[in-house]
Amino acid sequence: MNDPYELLCGAAHQARLPAVLLGGLNVCRALGLAGIPVIIGAPAHEAAFASRYCCGRLRLPTLYGGDALALVVAAGQRLAERFGRRLPLFYGNDDWQRLVQERRAELEPHYLLLLNEPAVANALIEKDRFQALAERRGLPVPRRLEWESLAGCDGPVLVKPRAKFGFDTSPVYQRLFGRKGKARIFADGRALLAEPAARELRVELVIQEYVSGADDAIFSFHGFCDEHGRVLDWFVGRKIRTYPALTGISTYLALARDEEVAALGHAAAAALPLKGVFKIDVKRDTRSGRLHLLEVNARCNLWHYLGAANGINLPLTAYEYLVEGKRPAAPRPYRTTHRWLYLRYDWRAYRELSARGTLGLAGWLATLAATPKVYQLFAWRDPLPFLHKAFHVAKSRLPALHLRLRRWLSAAS
Repeated sequence: MNDPYELLCGAAHQARLPAVLLGGLNVCRALGLAGIPVIIGAPAHEAAFASRYCCGRLRLPTLYGGDALALVVAAGQRLAERFGRRLPLFYGNDDWQRLVQERRAELEPHYLLLLNEPAVANALIEKDRFQALAERRGLPVPRRLEWESLAGCDGPVLVKPRAKFGFDTSPVYQRLFGRKGKARIFADGRALLAEPAARELRVELVIQEYVSGADDAIFSFHGFCDEHGRVLDWFVGRKIRTYPALTGISTYLALARDEEVAALGHAAAAALPLKGVFKIDVKRDTRSGRLHLLEVNARCNLWHYLGAANGINLPLTAYEYLVEGKRPAAPRPYRTTHRWLYLRYDWRAYRELSARGTLGLAGWLATLAATPKVYQLFAWRDPLPFLHKAFHVAKSRLPALHLRLRRWLSAAS
C-alpha cells in the first residue's frame, strides 16, 4: 500500500470532515453517533476497524514498535493534502497521550490539537508529579506517604505506579499487582514494608493514604476546556462495579448528578489549568464525606460513549471547537438513563462480590435489568465489531481445540 492509511469507499464525500482516532470502539461510536466519520489508527485486529462509523484504517504496529508515530505523521500529511485542511486528532490511552504530548512539534503541522502546557501535561502522565502539582494548587488529593514513615502508619495505604504509560508491561503491574488491577491496597504501612516486591520497586511507586469507600463512592468529572481552562461542556459519572473491586477496570458505569463533584471538577480544571478533553477521578470518603481528587486524564476514554448515549457528547464538543470554532451556547442537561456494561468482566466482578457475600445472583441481575445500556463491544446498530472480535477469538483458539480433539480421538481408539 503506497499510502500509510486506507480510506474506505466514499470517505472523501462525507458531509463532515473525518476525525482521526488513535484508539478503540467506545470513542469511535461516540463520534459516529454525532455523524462524524472516523479514521481509526490501531493495530491490525482492532475491532473498531469493522465499525460502520469507520471510514478509514491506519494500521499501526505496537506503540513501542518504533514506526507508529512516523506512520501517524505521514498519514496526517497525506490526509491534510487530500481534504485541504488539518484533521482533528483524538487518542484514547495513556501511552498515546504521552507520545502526542511529547511529539507535539511533529504532529501539530498536520493535525488539529488542543494540548496542555508541557508542565501540566507531564504531571498528568506521571503520578508523583501530579501529586506535587495538585498539592501546590491546593487540590484535595489523598495524603502522600513516604517510605521511611510507613512503619508508623496504622491505616490502609494505597500503592500506585509512578507512571501511567507502559503499564501492562511494567514490573509493578506484573510483580506487585499480580497482573490484576491498577493499584493495590495494604492493610497498613507495615504490611507494605513486608512485601518483597514493594521493597524492590519502591522507586517506581506512589504511596498514599487510602480513601475509604466501595466502588460506588468513586465519581468522575468529564469535560472539555478551551485554551483558557474554561469548561465548555461536562457531565458527572459514577462507578457501579470494577474488577477487581476497588482497584480494577470499570465493568458497570452510570452518569450521575452530584453538585459537589461538579464544583470540584470545575475548580480543578481552572486551577491546573486544563485544555481539551479530560477526566477527573474523585472519591468520597465514606467516613468523613469529603471528596478527594485521585487523578486526571487528558484524553478520550470509554465514558464518552456513555455520555453520548445520555445527551452529552464530549468528542463532538471537541470536534466542533477544533474544526468549526463552535462553543456550546450554554451548559446542557444530560440524562442518567443509559448505563455502560462490560458484561464479561462484570460477571467476574459479580463472582468476586458473591464470594464475599455482598451481592447475590438476583441482586446482580436486578442491577443489569434496571436501565437501558450500551456495551463495551456489542451494539445493535453497529454489530460487526462484535462479530469481528468473536471471529478472531475463535480463530485463535482453533489450534488448541484441534489438539484436544486429536487427543480425544486417540484415546477413544
